[in-house]
Amino acid sequence: MSALLWALIALPLTVGTLLAVAGRPADRYAPGVAVGTAVAALGLAVTVAFEHPRVEAPLLEGLPAGLAVDGLSGLMAVTVTAVTAAVLLFSVADIGPGEARARFFGLMLLFSGAMLTTVTATTLPVLLMAWEVMGATSWALIGHWWRDPERGDAANTAFLTTRAADLGLYLAAGAALASGQSGSLADLPHAADPWQALITAGVIAAALGKSAQLPFSFWLSRAMQGPSPVSALLHSATMVVAGAYLLLRLEPLLARSGWGGPVVAWTGAVTAVVLGLVAVAQTDLKQLLAASTCAQIGFMVLAAGVGAVTGGTLQLIAHAAVKSLAFLVAGAWLTALGTKALPALRGAARRHRTAGVTFSVAALALAGVPPLALWAAKDVLLAGALEDNTALYGIGLAGAVISAVYSAKALWFVWQPAPDDHEEPLPRATWLPLVILAVACFALTATSFPPVRDAIQRVLGGPAQPSPHAGEFLLSGALAVAVSALVWVRGPRLLTLPGRITAFAAQWLHLETATQAILVRPVLRLADALAAFDDRVLDRAVEGTARSSVRLARWTDARAERLVDGAVEGVAGGARALGRWARRPQTGQLHQYLAQAVVAFTVLAVLLVLVR
Repeated sequence: MSALLWALIALPLTVGTLLAVAGRPADRYAPGVAVGTAVAALGLAVTVAFEHPRVEAPLLEGLPAGLAVDGLSGLMAVTVTAVTAAVLLFSVADIGPGEARARFFGLMLLFSGAMLTTVTATTLPVLLMAWEVMGATSWALIGHWWRDPERGDAANTAFLTTRAADLGLYLAAGAALASGQSGSLADLPHAADPWQALITAGVIAAALGKSAQLPFSFWLSRAMQGPSPVSALLHSATMVVAGAYLLLRLEPLLARSGWGGPVVAWTGAVTAVVLGLVAVAQTDLKQLLAASTCAQIGFMVLAAGVGAVTGGTLQLIAHAAVKSLAFLVAGAWLTALGTKALPALRGAARRHRTAGVTFSVAALALAGVPPLALWAAKDVLLAGALEDNTALYGIGLAGAVISAVYSAKALWFVWQPAPDDHEEPLPRATWLPLVILAVACFALTATSFPPVRDAIQRVLGGPAQPSPHAGEFLLSGALAVAVSALVWVRGPRLLTLPGRITAFAAQWLHLETATQAILVRPVLRLADALAAFDDRVLDRAVEGTARSSVRLARWTDARAERLVDGAVEGVAGGARALGRWARRPQTGQLHQYLAQAVVAFTVLAVLLVLVR
C-alpha cells in the first residue's frame, strides 16, 4: 500500500511537470492525458482512503519526509482528486485549442498534486514544500493569460498576500525545531512554552492568509481574473481550503494553546458574516461566489476553533462539490454569453437549462436549504459552537442566514425572464461535469442523517462531538427556506441598503486599499529611505574608499616602488660584481691554481700562529 501512496502523490506531479515543460508541442494531447491522470489519481485516492498507508523516507538530518492517510486526509484526498477530475473534464471544452493547453493542464495537475501532498504530509519539510508549490502554481494559473497586465497584477497580489501570511508557517517550523521536536505535525501540540505559542501563532497566520479570512480576504477577489476552471479548483478543493484543512488537522494544537481556539473561532465567525454581506452587495456573479467562499470557509475555521472537526470536515467536503459546480456554471455562462454581471445574466438559466438546473442545486446547497449537504454540515458545526459559546452560535447562525440571502439573489437574477429566452444546449464536455457535481451535491445530503454523521465521526476519530438537537437542526434550515423565499418573491429590492454602505461592501470593504495604506506604502517608503541611504551614504563611502585606494596606489607607485626597485637593482649590481670577482681566479692554468693555493695556505699558517 505504501507504493500506492507514493504513486498518488507522484502521478499528478510528474505528469503535470512533463506537460508544463513540453509546452505547445503537447497541446494536442494535453487534455486527454490530464483527464486520464486525474481519473487514475481518483482511483488511487479511493484505494488509499480505505487502506490508510503510511510511508517515510530520509530527507534532511533528523527531518524525514513523511506521508500518511488517515480518516481526515483520506476524505480530503478523495475530494481533491474527484473535483480535479470534474474540473479538468470541463476544461476540455472551456480551454480551446488555441490556448496553451499543455501549460494549463500541466499546472492544474501540479496544483492538485501539491494539495494532495499537503493533506497527506506528516512532517514539516514536506508540508512546507507542498505549501510553496501550491502558491507558485496558483500564481501561474491566475496569471495564465499573462499578456494582460491586469491579470498579471491580480496574480501578483494573490501571490504576495499569501506569501506574506506564509511566513507564519516558517515561524512555526523554526519554533518547532528550536523546541527540539522531530518536525512531525503530530508532535506540535506537545511543544513547550514559549515555543508552543509561536507555533500556534504561525500556523494561524499562515492558515488565515491561505484561506482568505479577514484581514486577508481581498486577494481572493483579485484571483477571479484567472480562467473559470482555475477559480473552480482554487475555491473548492485546493489552495483556499488548505488553511482550513490545516486548522482542522491541528485542532489539538489550538485547544492546547488555550487562546488559539477562540482566536480562530471568532475570526471564522466574523468572516462568515462580514464577507457574507460583501457577497450580498456584489453585482458580479464571480465576485459574489468569491466572497461567499470566504464566508463559507469561515464556517470551517469556526469549526476548527470550537473543536467541531466533524462539522468542519463535512462543510469542507460539501463546499468543494457545491463551489466547484457554481464556478463551472459561471464559467460556462461567461463563455456562452460573454458576461458575468448579474443584471446581464437575466434569463441565463432559462436559455441554458442544464446549467440553470445544476446552478440551482449549487445555490440552494450554498443557502443551506434542507436537505442539501451544507445545511447538515452547518448544523453539526453550529452545534459545536453552541456547546462552546452562545455568542459564537448566534453569529454563525446569522452567517448561515446571510448565505441564503446571497444565494437566493443569484438565483433570482439567472431565472428572471428575458426577452430572448430560449434553451441553448451546451457541449457535452461542458454539461457532463456539471451533472456529475450536481449528483454529488445530492449524494452528500446523506450526511444529514445521524447514522452517516456518526460513521464519519468514527472515520475521523477523536472525541465524540455534540450533535444538533431537533430544534437547532430545524432552525437553520427553516430560516434558510424562509429567507430564500422572501428574496425570491421580493427580489433584490429587499436588499437595498444606503448607497455608501453598499459601495463599501461591494469594494470588499476596501481591504486592499487599507493594506496598501497601512502596510505596503510604509514598507515602500522605508525601502525608498534605505535606497536613498544606500545611494547617498553607502555609495559615496564606497566611492571615497575607492578614490583613496587609487591615490595610495599611485603614491606607492611613485615613491615606494622606486625605492624598492632601487634596492633590488643595488643588490643585483652587488651580486654581479661579486660574481665577477669570484670568476677572476678561475683562469684554467694549473700553475696559477698552485700559486693561489700556496698563498692561501701561507695566510692560514700566519693566522694560526697569530691566534695561538
